[in-house]
Amino acid sequence: MTDRNNLSWKEFERVDLRVGTVVDAEFFEEAIKPAIKLRIDFGAKIGIKKSSAQITDHYEPKTLIGKQIVAVINFPKKQIGPFMSECLVTGFVQDDGGIILAVPDKLALNGSRMA
Repeated sequence: MTDRNNLSWKEFERVDLRVGTVVDAEFFEEAIKPAIKLRIDFGAKIGIKKSSAQITDHYEPKTLIGKQIVAVINFPKKQIGPFMSECLVTGFVQDDGGIILAVPDKLALNGSRMA
């Protein structure tokens, strides 16, 4: 098991966390575990990226449109069934296993990097 207490600042700086706005969302019907497919706009420099997020316990696709979220954008792409995920949406695991999305508390410029 990795020691989580010894993450160096240099290692943290490599994680590219950005804010983006959900522009499209739909249930991922083919997924083994319940998930929602998202298209997220990270601004002109980064563009739109796709993600599959297991957030169905607390979210419906229609309520996600226009919502800003935080995602890691520099992981390698990951094939999830017939879907290619291009970023990792972040959130907080609750006691029931559900995920609450990590979101900015004010409107942020799409593509802004978390500091």
